[in-house]
Amino acid sequence: MKKIKVGLIGFSIGGQVFHAPFIAGNPALELYKVTARKEEQQMLLASRYPTAIAVASADDIFNDPEVDLVVVATSNDMHYPFTKKALESGKHVVVEKPFTNTTTEADELIALAKEKNLLLTVHHNARFHSDFKTVKAVLASEKLGPVVNYEARYDRFRNFLRKGAWREENLPGSGIHYDLGAHLLDQALQLFGRPKAIFADLRVQREGAKAIDDFEFILSYPHTKVILRGQMLAKIPTPRFAIYGWNGCFVKQGTDPQEELLRAGALPHEHADWGKENEKIYGQLSLLVDGVDVEETVVSEVGSGQDFYNNIVEVLNNKQGLIVKPEQARDVIRLLELAEQSWKEQRTIAIENQLIS
Repeated sequence: MKKIKVGLIGFSIGGQVFHAPFIAGNPALELYKVTARKEEQQMLLASRYPTAIAVASADDIFNDPEVDLVVVATSNDMHYPFTKKALESGKHVVVEKPFTNTTTEADELIALAKEKNLLLTVHHNARFHSDFKTVKAVLASEKLGPVVNYEARYDRFRNFLRKGAWREENLPGSGIHYDLGAHLLDQALQLFGRPKAIFADLRVQREGAKAIDDFEFILSYPHTKVILRGQMLAKIPTPRFAIYGWNGCFVKQGTDPQEELLRAGALPHEHADWGKENEKIYGQLSLLVDGVDVEETVVSEVGSGQDFYNNIVEVLNNKQGLIVKPEQARDVIRLLELAEQSWKEQRTIAIENQLIS
């Protein structure tokens, strides 16, 4: 079977860490061309992926008839124009999350992909993280009974600003609510579906900061309150997930191990224990069963970032449906827009018919 040739636009952290290792490790994909303008990027590309061709411009990828699939792993402001040009060039597209900066842009790209009968998806890779997969398994077990409160957090500690980082600037699509909040919103939509309303608290807390570095979203459901938080000033680790039900609660510390391995240069297909968590961060269930207190350690599910590109291959070979549908990623952007409106107007915003998936 002919390999699917991939053109990767962007070889900074996004391309290096979250895309190239999974593309190169998939036997059905070929990491064919990569935009690498900086000398250090070119050296790293040649060292890790010697058969890949370094190019200076995205046009070298768009205009190459050999390219089947374009991966857009750039700053958020370029997601829309690069995805649009790739689709217009007849390429299938994977775009890094967040999908776009506005729902207008997302709707246009979805329509264009349908018009040209091309695959379009968004890299919501947190769906394949060990911690989230474990949460899904716990909820599916129904041990907690009806869930009343669900809390998920992406807390970090960095009390200084990164010089030259576009995410630190006051630009469309910058701020940790677009970066980390997009993951949390996508996960909540997968677990609970459409909320009835959203309230948001968005703050700039660090000295000299220009972009949002602290957020809280509250999603309202008929019987469940969903709280999603992220901040940059959490020196002591906070629980990644805390879920409260009629029968008890589930608390999960720690994070999926895949990113740390990827940043260290590990390749998924060469790592026997890929995605397995350290037992020290396994989640804990505390239940009341027939009047008896029951404590249970939940062995974490295995993280599987490779499943994202496995699915792309299956879809392109007409063997499977798309896991991350662009309409779902578009709805995340709409919730981010409504969150900003909520904070600006200091009120809860009804969702009504503003989500499409």
